[in-house]
Amino acid sequence: MELFRDTEIDFLGKKWYFLTVTMVLFVVGMVSLAIHHGPYMGIDFTGGTQLDVKFSRPVPTGQIRAALVAAKLGDVAIQPVNGASAHEVLISSPLSALSQSDLVKSKNQIVAVLYHVLGIDTTGRQDLNNVGTATFTDWLMQSDPLGYVGLGQQEAQQRYAALAEQLLTVRRDTQFDGILPGFSALAQAPGNPKLAQMAKTAFFLGPFSVRSTSIIGPEVGSQLRDQALRAVLYSLAAMLIYIALRFELIYGVAAVVAVFHDVLITLGMFSVARLPIDLTVVAAFLTLVGYSMNDTIVVFDRVRENLPIMRRDKLAVVVNKSINQTLSRTVLTSGLTFLSVLSLLVLGGEALRGFSFAMTFGILVGTYSSIAVAAPMMVAYIEWRNRRQRPLRATAGRAGAGKAEAREKDKLVRS
Repeated sequence: MELFRDTEIDFLGKKWYFLTVTMVLFVVGMVSLAIHHGPYMGIDFTGGTQLDVKFSRPVPTGQIRAALVAAKLGDVAIQPVNGASAHEVLISSPLSALSQSDLVKSKNQIVAVLYHVLGIDTTGRQDLNNVGTATFTDWLMQSDPLGYVGLGQQEAQQRYAALAEQLLTVRRDTQFDGILPGFSALAQAPGNPKLAQMAKTAFFLGPFSVRSTSIIGPEVGSQLRDQALRAVLYSLAAMLIYIALRFELIYGVAAVVAVFHDVLITLGMFSVARLPIDLTVVAAFLTLVGYSMNDTIVVFDRVRENLPIMRRDKLAVVVNKSINQTLSRTVLTSGLTFLSVLSLLVLGGEALRGFSFAMTFGILVGTYSSIAVAAPMMVAYIEWRNRRQRPLRATAGRAGAGKAEAREKDKLVRS
């Protein structure tokens, strides 16, 4: 399938327009990073506690933030998930100076603050909307509503564990979205309607549910940050060496500069959007590095194929022709990938927000840089190198100049 045939777009002739776009994006991103004192790092790298909390009613964000600050839980961030109408937030408390035990304690403190703000008395009871299968199984073992303990401890443990999983599956059902509205909802589990009344004596139903919890210590976060940075730098260095050996050093330098350009601009846009950098985002950056590099190599490989055929043409003409010949392939592959990651950005939810944003924006910038950054940089360097050799060619006469130019092209062909 070919979308474009015999196009003659002068990409290199528009390089200053491309450079302007690059500089605007770069300056905006760098200014944002300077204002915010660097990228917004997630708890994967800073260490801390993050809770994904779903509420059954509108979230009093201001009251919760004030109460968390008053509890001295650090620089707490509350971020809505899927819009305010979803009644779901991410509560992040980066506590890089605390130990792992303190981080676990901070999770319990955050939950306690939520109960306090919402006016819930938890004395002597547990929240059925926030207990796990193990806790519910222990209660069943102690109360023994079905008389399974008489069958033996191990048999009773197995049966009550299966029953607890069955009952709490009702809570996780999409009908309730993780929050039971009343104890009568437990009666939906087959054969267990009487447990709804018994559960009232030991549990209450809170107006929120903690869907997930991430707790990372400061030492682990620091190690992850260093390893992520090294992973990106090592990948760029390895690609530079490969392309330098496969083509010529300037090809590798141009390709790496283009990829570095993609990562920096995407990082700047993360700062502008105030999205946290976590491990999934680093994975997206590494994916972006490989994707952009592959696109650049396709263009460079076509340049190398065209050099023997178009010996009499200037290098800029050869590069322009090569870009136009690969344009259909570039639009097809980049377009299909862009639609895939765009669907993740729109429908993937908060867990994939950073990854999908990095890939969506990065594919656009990566495709653009292969045409507007890598190719012009390679041509500009070779033209500069030729200008340096021009005085020598002038003394040798026109014939000697033609031979020198031919030697230059032969060198590119051999590379």
